[in-house]
Amino acid sequence: MSFDPILALGALDGRYRGKIEPLAPILSEFGLLHARVEVECRWFLALAEAKDVAELPPLSGDQQEAITRIFSSFGVADANSIKALERTTNHDVKAVEYFVKAAIGAIDGLAPHIEFVHFACTSEDINNLSHALMLTRARSVLLPVMERLLIEIDTLARATADLAMLSRTHGQPASPTTLGKELANVHQRLARQFSQFSTQTALGKMNGAVGSFNAHLIAYPNADWEILSAGFVESLGVTNNPHTTQIEPHDYIAEWFHTLCRFNQVLLDFDRDIWSYVSIDYFKQRKVEGETGSSTMPHKVNPIDFENSEGNLGIANALLEHMAAKLQVSRWQRDLSDSTVLRNIGSAFGHCLLAYESTLKGMSRLEVNAQAITEDLMDRWEVLTEAIQTVMRRYGCVTPYEQLKNLTRGRQMDAGLYREVLEELEIPAQAKAELAALTPSGYIGIAPRLARSRRPDSSK
Repeated sequence: MSFDPILALGALDGRYRGKIEPLAPILSEFGLLHARVEVECRWFLALAEAKDVAELPPLSGDQQEAITRIFSSFGVADANSIKALERTTNHDVKAVEYFVKAAIGAIDGLAPHIEFVHFACTSEDINNLSHALMLTRARSVLLPVMERLLIEIDTLARATADLAMLSRTHGQPASPTTLGKELANVHQRLARQFSQFSTQTALGKMNGAVGSFNAHLIAYPNADWEILSAGFVESLGVTNNPHTTQIEPHDYIAEWFHTLCRFNQVLLDFDRDIWSYVSIDYFKQRKVEGETGSSTMPHKVNPIDFENSEGNLGIANALLEHMAAKLQVSRWQRDLSDSTVLRNIGSAFGHCLLAYESTLKGMSRLEVNAQAITEDLMDRWEVLTEAIQTVMRRYGCVTPYEQLKNLTRGRQMDAGLYREVLEELEIPAQAKAELAALTPSGYIGIAPRLARSRRPDSSK
């Protein structure tokens, strides 16, 4: 049966393939093979520059360029050649080694030196660096979309900085805020996780079967393998980790994934809040011609993009949390249980990308319903009882909280009842006048300033 996306078992490679396409060349099986070929070739190039590895002479410029082309022009046909070799070797990294040996051996003058391909390497030397390259490159796909989210939320926060809005704590009417200030809170939280995720380093190692350069030193005891290895790892844009078993222990991957989980969880909280505000008409949604909201109720415009984002964030975090916990654990010096788990990075990042794009799409359809927000707030004068009892405390009134509680708890207060309560207060006339001039929309503290205040933000 020929493959068609409609036959895919997974939604990412089926229904959503077009939306996660930027990640496919990086985190697919092709991406892993490509990265492995690159690491193998670059290690060969590094060994040729090492003065203590005398049997591998320095390469000519043409030879270096030819080796570089092996991975820079790597294509699907090359990846399939490796998979064909794997059917014989039953070992994926060995198949990569044979592919690279054949490619380098075909370069003029290098056939006698092909055994320096994969020299002193264990499979995990190649794999851990390949995954580091894949992760950093995949992050470069996610970060711009995450930054767009920051920009959109920040823009909306500043635009609605002064729009007074009823707060709800425990789902009940509470002291007023502004829409912009609440959006600024989300922006602040996301920006903090974004900053951490964008600056976290990837770790790698190139130190042999148990992390001690055993084979390296037997072959070339006078070479400074620690310096050579660290320089090679750093040349890939990866931070060298000198303390490993056979595997780089994946702690940094757990750190990356936990940070991404926190970003996702904040965004999920945002999705649910916006969904709820849509449901009470604080936001209207722009109609898109031709779209159907409900198969039976023609009037509906459903907040499906926020729901789609919420669902994908849940799947992404389930994968990320499992991988973060699993990848830090390996029996003794190495077991293979991490291998199959690492192959799911693409799924986790794919669901992240889908979620971010869905939230952005949902936000693009939002229109603030200032009238509904203001009317809802101005129907809730009881939220000013906090202001009254606090002023009463200032002037030494007896049990002010209890007095206001008895008068207002469970009741919906209007402007008339509010002023009746004020008339009974034994506080200075000036204080009473100030309270009389207060309205729910004016009781917002420093919310507008908080909505506009400078926040950690990479978006300029």
